[in-house]
Amino acid sequence: MTNETTLADDNWGFRARIGLFIVGSEAVPEAEWWAMAPGGVSVHAARVTAGAPWARWRADRTGVDLADDLLRACRQFAAMRLSAVVLAHTTSSVVGGKGWDDATVSALSAALGPAAPGTTTLGAGAIATTNGLDTLAALRASGVKRPFLVLPPWFPDDTIKAAVRYYTDHGLAPAGHLRMDPGARWRDLPPQDLYGHGMGFEQEVEPLHAQIRAACPPEADGVLIGGTGFRCVAILETLEHDLGRPVISANQASLWHCLRRSGVRTPVAGYGNLLRL
Repeated sequence: MTNETTLADDNWGFRARIGLFIVGSEAVPEAEWWAMAPGGVSVHAARVTAGAPWARWRADRTGVDLADDLLRACRQFAAMRLSAVVLAHTTSSVVGGKGWDDATVSALSAALGPAAPGTTTLGAGAIATTNGLDTLAALRASGVKRPFLVLPPWFPDDTIKAAVRYYTDHGLAPAGHLRMDPGARWRDLPPQDLYGHGMGFEQEVEPLHAQIRAACPPEADGVLIGGTGFRCVAILETLEHDLGRPVISANQASLWHCLRRSGVRTPVAGYGNLLRL
């Protein structure tokens, strides 16, 4: 007879703890990260309410100033012994433009460094990143140079243009882009009003799969689905099979980049080839 204790999985991040700065009203990023994260990796969200980009260029463009609510979130994360943090907001990266990601990583690292007396700092070797940097790294690792950009139906025209310009400015040659058709129920609303009317919580992935499969141009050597609030990871594996090309999403790319830079190389099945690299 023994007195062994059986322990259930409690999702404790003994291999890595990753902090996400996410849009305050969104549920998709956490749901998708928890679906994909391997064992021993925990995900912790700080919700941010701020206009895009979440860090503003200074007048002389020598650096950026973090939004007040982002600074609040940094103070909370600073004591949590995190392995990595990611500004998980596609819009901030593409609107911020070339150079914004690096400037923001520097500002985040400074804000996450010294903690209050008696608490623990972010930790030696911990990394900060952005969704823009993560998607660029994922595209390079997947050998994609001519991505087909797929963007959420709630992205207004200026954000769509900023996204195309962002990836072009970083040396890629987008083969085209698609703003998802939201369907008859939502089509009469301007893109910027869709989220406020609840579309973010009523997303369907089957129409997205059909639209990408129909619209992806033959010259594209991969697909990038932007927007961390854009529900899509359930279709990545199927799309790769159907298109015969890498399919990368915003949340998948950030998880992969944070895992690899935290030293976690466990392959994850079912969510696209990137998480097996």
